[in-house]
Amino acid sequence: MRVAEQQAQAEAERLAHRVFFYDLLHRLRREPNGLLPFHVVSRLRPKGEHYLGMRPIEVDKIIGSVDRYDDFDAQFLPKEPYTVERWTRLRTAQLEGVELPPIQVYKVGETYFVKDGNHRVALAKAENQTYIDAEVIELEVPVALEPGDTLKDVILKGEYAEFLNRTKLDQLRPGHEEIRFSVPGRYDKLLEHIRTRQYFKGLEEKRSVSWEEAVADWYDTLYLPTVREIREQGILQNFPGRTEADLYLWVMDHRYYLSQAQGHAVGAEEATASYRERFAKGPLGRFLEGVSRFFRRLSLQPGG
Repeated sequence: MRVAEQQAQAEAERLAHRVFFYDLLHRLRREPNGLLPFHVVSRLRPKGEHYLGMRPIEVDKIIGSVDRYDDFDAQFLPKEPYTVERWTRLRTAQLEGVELPPIQVYKVGETYFVKDGNHRVALAKAENQTYIDAEVIELEVPVALEPGDTLKDVILKGEYAEFLNRTKLDQLRPGHEEIRFSVPGRYDKLLEHIRTRQYFKGLEEKRSVSWEEAVADWYDTLYLPTVREIREQGILQNFPGRTEADLYLWVMDHRYYLSQAQGHAVGAEEATASYRERFAKGPLGRFLEGVSRFFRRLSLQPGG
């Protein structure tokens, strides 16, 4: 047996122990331990692609594969016997001075998905290589992926991409504050808010209000001011794992449900007071007072 082959096999055995440890750690933490499949990118509604050519890319930003995502773990290390065998052959060739060809990847936001060269990436990962040469095709997506994103993150960002597609908020308000939720299925609630705003604005002004105007008005007069109140009161720190958009819905929904329970329209002050009684003093109470002031100002505006 050649010296290079012996060394590669020894490294492969150590690698197997490393993969086992990572898998055990993920199981204990109840975290996913797999690559992202490229097909989930369709959730982000890509608008096109263009060729970037050959360039070095950061190995740590490679988070998925086009068709070999089941063969490697989340660290892009081989977890199946045949992938380990292929890795060992590549490592042997590398030790013998063979120059490995560049890989091919799709760039999605700040991340990459391997089109060709999965085992070469696994080799680079195992060797703690910082960069790897790649032929890059970039996909244009309205919501970018980032290193560390999980399948749940892709689902949430996919819903956000669909929301932007339906509202055109990114076109109506370029540079708008990102609207991110911590759980799926919440953007439909925002669409309901916009439709409601469109209906009542039409009644108030006795005219037809376009969808685009309703989107912009909802963002300018409801969403953004509420989020600013959340920031000013520093309330988000009291809700670990939640987002500003989560709290926006929480404030708006509480007002609605109180109205339903009491059989009459509940104002912002009354809705806020009910929460103040429940949570007493502290940051939450100050936040709710700020929200109350915001809605009070809103109600004093013409048509409010």
